[in-house]
Amino acid sequence: MQMITELIGNTPLLKLSRVTAGVPDSVQVLAKAEYMNPGGSVKDRAAWSMIQDGLAKGKLMPGKTILDATSGNTGIAYAMIGAALGYPVTLCLPANASQERKRILRAYGAEIIETDPLAATDGAQEKALALAEKFPDRFFYPDQYNNHANRLAHYNSTGPELWRQTSGTITHFIAGIGTTGTFVGTSQRLKEFNPAIKAIAMHPDSPMHGLEGMKHLDTAMVPGIYNPDVADDHAEVATEDALAMTRELARHEGIFVGVTAGANVFTAIRLAKELPPGSVIVTVLCDAGSRYLGDPMWEKE
Repeated sequence: MQMITELIGNTPLLKLSRVTAGVPDSVQVLAKAEYMNPGGSVKDRAAWSMIQDGLAKGKLMPGKTILDATSGNTGIAYAMIGAALGYPVTLCLPANASQERKRILRAYGAEIIETDPLAATDGAQEKALALAEKFPDRFFYPDQYNNHANRLAHYNSTGPELWRQTSGTITHFIAGIGTTGTFVGTSQRLKEFNPAIKAIAMHPDSPMHGLEGMKHLDTAMVPGIYNPDVADDHAEVATEDALAMTRELARHEGIFVGVTAGANVFTAIRLAKELPPGSVIVTVLCDAGSRYLGDPMWEKE
């Protein structure tokens, strides 16, 4: 018998073969199926790590409520884990987060505090911090953007899994920049296995973008766990290209994921066309597409 938290991690690594037109046969494009975590996203790893850290340090105890800012996925992970452990959850998230995400949060019993959509996750962070400072005895505030347990979740699990799943052949790792935990933690561990591995940070190409959870770092609050020295290169992606790739993944690979996953794959394929034979590129399928069914993109032919 297992608890739901024991199902977090050890997700499959998928080979992409039908959306990779133009990529040499000798170059592999692989994608970590993080949408297969029990809470439906890569954020299960970080949320569980931060909650375990809070419990171990005595910061989370009976009578406290888990509070944080989120674009949706980390919040869903908190809500799932909170329900499993018996802790209430309060989440600050932008009002324009998808209705599907809000419904999932409410299904788990989480309280939602909607914040200014124009302020994106920065506004949600400011609200959560204000509540945590005003009611310190009421809330456990993990603060995912500045909590190194977020980064360590990927340093301790995602990185070693990718090294093992590729039998040590990985040459490039690509992930989007949101809290930066996935990118920084995974990249740091992979570089310990092999310093020659290249880490590429994916960013939206403008401040006004449609990649939920991603930060345009030049104009947004930079997370405290971000380490700019980890990235060997940076890649910008237009929302339109990410949307198109997301549809391609569903219709030609049978992989139904969210738009940020589409952005990651678009970046990986663009890079793969320029790499030498034998290269192995790995990226992240961050979350399930069912969280975005209200988006008009699914109505396009």
